[in-house]
Amino acid sequence: MPTRYHPLLVALHWLIGIAVILALIAGIAGLEAMPNSDPEKVLALRIHMSMGIAIGLFMVLRLVTRLAAKSPPPAATGRSGLDRLARAVHVLLYLLVFAMVSTGLGTAATAGLFPIVFEGSGAPLPPDFSAYPPRAGHGFFAKLLIGLVLLHIAAALWHQFALRDGLMRRMWFGERN
Repeated sequence: MPTRYHPLLVALHWLIGIAVILALIAGIAGLEAMPNSDPEKVLALRIHMSMGIAIGLFMVLRLVTRLAAKSPPPAATGRSGLDRLARAVHVLLYLLVFAMVSTGLGTAATAGLFPIVFEGSGAPLPPDFSAYPPRAGHGFFAKLLIGLVLLHIAAALWHQFALRDGLMRRMWFGERN
């Protein structure tokens, strides 16, 4: 049994983590605050949507690699409730990222954004994305994802500095043993 995760899983973990945080910040601090009439919104949407599509593709690759590669045993705190919570959080992170990508694509498809954003059709953006049902899910899942990402980071820091169990080493590059 290896002591570290496969190097592709490690790279995807950090790449996806950073991309998800940036996409959430861009979506909440940038896109939500910017009116659809602002000409800069198309460029902001192009970046946000491209990141979302890339995150979705990287998540599929991560899931396939995770299922195919041998992994270290789950980290154990010695507290069964916390260990079950950790497993649930990891599963929910996967589900919420896929839900974000799906509702983002759903919003883009129902609002007709692909030709506007990627083909430069020149058509105006719809006045308000909230008119499209997938957008409500996208916002709801974003809030849940923020909470889970913060919980994930807090748990990793707790393992690293309070438990000092070497958990972070497992999700970094190095000899897999």
